[in-house]
Amino acid sequence: MKVRSRNFKKDGETENFWPAFTDMISTIALILFFLMLLAYIQNIITGKNFEFAKKQLIDTEMKLEESAAEISRAEKRLRLLRDELKDTRAEIEEGEIALKLSEEQIEEQRKIIAESNRELGALRTKIQGIALLRLDVLRKVKNSVEKELGKTNDKGEELVLISDNGNIVINEGLVFDTGSSKLKPEGQKLLSQLAQAFERVLDDRGIRVNIDAINIQGHTDDRGTSEYNRGLSADRAKTVVNYLMSANNDLENKYGRYFAASAYSEFRPIAKGQTDSARARNRRIEISIILKDSNIQNVIDDYLKESIEVFDRRDI
Repeated sequence: MKVRSRNFKKDGETENFWPAFTDMISTIALILFFLMLLAYIQNIITGKNFEFAKKQLIDTEMKLEESAAEISRAEKRLRLLRDELKDTRAEIEEGEIALKLSEEQIEEQRKIIAESNRELGALRTKIQGIALLRLDVLRKVKNSVEKELGKTNDKGEELVLISDNGNIVINEGLVFDTGSSKLKPEGQKLLSQLAQAFERVLDDRGIRVNIDAINIQGHTDDRGTSEYNRGLSADRAKTVVNYLMSANNDLENKYGRYFAASAYSEFRPIAKGQTDSARARNRRIEISIILKDSNIQNVIDDYLKESIEVFDRRDI
């Protein structure tokens, strides 16, 4: 009896073992399945991440290439800017040098202009001095006549006057009758004093050296033909010169070469209109002092010579 009972238990124990083993295998298979499923899912996920990462890497490489290209372009622009800056600095330096040279040239030009102005001022003074000499001679003659004869005649008319053009003017009525070239007595007296006055003035070598001629001019009014008036004005001018020489032989002997006669007829009036007073003023004898052109030319030559010497010294 006891033997059966023990065998029964062993049979029961064998039957219980296999279901447990089967369950364990199923469990392990299920675990493996899940593991494989997880691995598969993980591979899928990993593959997708890899593709995404690969795409990001490609995009990043493209961006890096673009950045590198941009950097290269920027470096090229920077080099160009540096070259331009270098050129600009060179131009600025050249400009500063040119400006400095210009300032120096301007200063030199200022000095030249100042020197030229000074020299021109000196030349102007010399020429004015020569021009004023002419007027000074006429004034001395006028004053000498007025000292002997007074300033006016019995009618209150000036014996001699100095016109705007710097000539001595003698009213025709004081020396000639209308239409005549014969001297009136009061005219002879006036011309005698002029002859003495001219001798005294010409005795001054400082004055004489600048005089080329003393021109006695005859002028008429506009009545009559120009041919008649030309002849009348010429006759009056010659009469005046001849009387000056005859009234003072020393004047003719020493300075006769200076005197000349000319006729202007009615063509150089000093008063406009056809009134009696205007015509009376136009009928006149004028005495003009003609200065030597050579003296004026000498002043100019001296100026040019001095200027050339100045410029020669600058060139050295």
